[in-house]
Amino acid sequence: MTDPTPPEGLAETPAQKRTSRALRRRAAFLDRDGTLVVDKHYLKDAKQLELIPEVTNAVRAFNYALVPVIVVSNQSGIARGLLTEEDYRAQRARLDDLLEERSAYVDDHYHCPHHPDISGPCACRKPEIGMFEQAIVEHQIDAGASFFIGDKLRDVLPALRYGGRGFLVPSPSTPADDIAAAEAHGFDVVSTLTEAALLALGLPHLPEP
Repeated sequence: MTDPTPPEGLAETPAQKRTSRALRRRAAFLDRDGTLVVDKHYLKDAKQLELIPEVTNAVRAFNYALVPVIVVSNQSGIARGLLTEEDYRAQRARLDDLLEERSAYVDDHYHCPHHPDISGPCACRKPEIGMFEQAIVEHQIDAGASFFIGDKLRDVLPALRYGGRGFLVPSPSTPADDIAAAEAHGFDVVSTLTEAALLALGLPHLPEP
């Protein structure tokens, strides 16, 4: 017997909530600059976008495990006038092409084009969760079972909001305070995106390509 639909304005019953969550899936929310690609600070020319060498294996591991890979990126260079939305779309296409050449893929991309000092406060600039909320709805994601991965503390802090698992993968531009704070919050601090993927998926080694 199915649970009756609650009247409009009332919350779901506990059984309906369990069913709704069971239909959702975990995801890997990845930062872009400094995590997937070399951080070139307000990159404009898509031709200069460069994958960090080992990341393809990690993305492919999530692909093989049927864990959606969602890129979630702050792009304040747009608000600063250093690049355009068209430039960003070209970069996104370039990233997709580079991964496809290596038999890996990203399921979707989300970006925040704002900067609080220029365009004012917004709900999407990390560590705010606007981009995550959109992805959760559009891809039916169970955020509490998901992974939040990046090279800055702001990339992984949403894990606290949702009850997911955060992985800090320090890059040359990661502040030392971010590493200390990540450890204090109980996030995993790892050397590479591959290490994060293996821990997240509980794998002893990467799958064969």
